[in-house]
Amino acid sequence: MTENLLTNEIPEKFLDPESGELRLDRLLQSYRALENKLSGTPAAPKSPDEYCIDCAHGLFKPDAEINARLHQMGFTQEQAQEVYNLAAEKLIPMIAELAAEFQADREVEKLVTHFGGAENWREISRQLLAFGQKNLPPEVLDSLSSSFEGVLALHRMMKGEEPKLSRTPSKGGETPGERELSSMMRDPRYWRERDPAFVEKVTEGFKKLYGSSDRMG
Repeated sequence: MTENLLTNEIPEKFLDPESGELRLDRLLQSYRALENKLSGTPAAPKSPDEYCIDCAHGLFKPDAEINARLHQMGFTQEQAQEVYNLAAEKLIPMIAELAAEFQADREVEKLVTHFGGAENWREISRQLLAFGQKNLPPEVLDSLSSSFEGVLALHRMMKGEEPKLSRTPSKGGETPGERELSSMMRDPRYWRERDPAFVEKVTEGFKKLYGSSDRMG
């Protein structure tokens, strides 16, 4: 009699449909869910697929294997999102920095080969730096010296194959024309792609500003 009364008080979801015995695993699961709810502690989703990870930054996408491991460790939605946030904030900049260093090393290797060896490149790089510091605004020199194509453009300037931009601003500060030409020289179309129409536009700008290319620098 006592057994029947107890059974009638227990919800059917906690009973085995065949034997009518109490399912302790379901009862424990329900208790834990209730405990989390009462304590205000969010629970992990039912499966890794239920994680809704925001990767609007576009640096990477959610990874199913990582989500499975996070779920196995009981990470909540907020905790899983924080893992991805930390990766974007800390790891990606480190990887980008390493990639930039690797690219810089590759660019130097190309320059060494182009100028006929390490010894030649050391001498030419010294000349280019001295030339750039004397004849170009610092921001233009920084831009040109940051890539293989930019260094070649700087080398052409040094050899007089194209106009230079005076390092020293005119009286009263740099004129609008000088600022525009400085900006155009930093444009990849000028020093990297060597777009004929764009290069011609820069050259004409120098001629209008200074009268002729022979007087530039």
